[in-house]
Amino acid sequence: MELDDEERFLSGLMAPTVFTVARPNIDWTSVEAFEKQEAVWRRGTGVTDADNLVELAGRVCYLSFGDRQSPRTNAEYITNLINRGHESVLEHASWTLVLTGVSRAFTHQLVRHRVGFSYSQLSQQYHTEERARFIEPSWIARNPERQTEWRHAILRAHEAYMALIAEERADAIAPEKLSERESLRARRSAARSLLPAATETKIVVSANARALRHFLAERGAIEGDEEMRVVSARLLEHIRGDAPALFADYRIEIMADGSPVVRQHSSS
Repeated sequence: MELDDEERFLSGLMAPTVFTVARPNIDWTSVEAFEKQEAVWRRGTGVTDADNLVELAGRVCYLSFGDRQSPRTNAEYITNLINRGHESVLEHASWTLVLTGVSRAFTHQLVRHRVGFSYSQLSQQYHTEERARFIEPSWIARNPERQTEWRHAILRAHEAYMALIAEERADAIAPEKLSERESLRARRSAARSLLPAATETKIVVSANARALRHFLAERGAIEGDEEMRVVSARLLEHIRGDAPALFADYRIEIMADGSPVVRQHSSS
């Protein structure tokens, strides 16, 4: 099915979608076996597996179970760990998320975060972008004249991309004799250089709680980068339900233009 020109453009504010495909999950049978060997862990009620996992890891460091266990709640325990800088235990809680409706410009910045992150992204060498969509920044959309010029430039780039993809041979690109598979790769590799950074992409992201906290603190409040703020807010919305204590010091606020911003507040 062909997309008309209007369908190709997605609002930067509305486009990002986050799917949580894996989250922390504790095997309580194994925890009970551990308790029989050591001491009973007095756990609070209504605590998520992600928050419990971090508390368990922290308590193992000091064997603070049973009579050695402090009366702190899970939330108080985790806040104390963060305030003391004992954040290595946060790395045991991790998530795998699929992000769609994000631009290549966004993922170019995202993948700079290496420690505690793993990525698998849609390949433009193996996937033809004939039905490509593009993420339109709100700054562009707010000015009709600017928007028209921007969209025209995007569509011209995509038309040039499609012209190269349609070439029957890659000999003008790679003079060596290539297999059909490698000839197709050569055309796609050359053609993708024409695609703008606004091209929509999909990416699988796995990250632990410590890495996610760092990402949100570094990226979520950059006022001049709307897409980064919007995606950061979506990420926080998805993971804080799994780990309210781990992300209790992060808030989603609304800027004057109606877009979200993620801010970190001091833990108490």
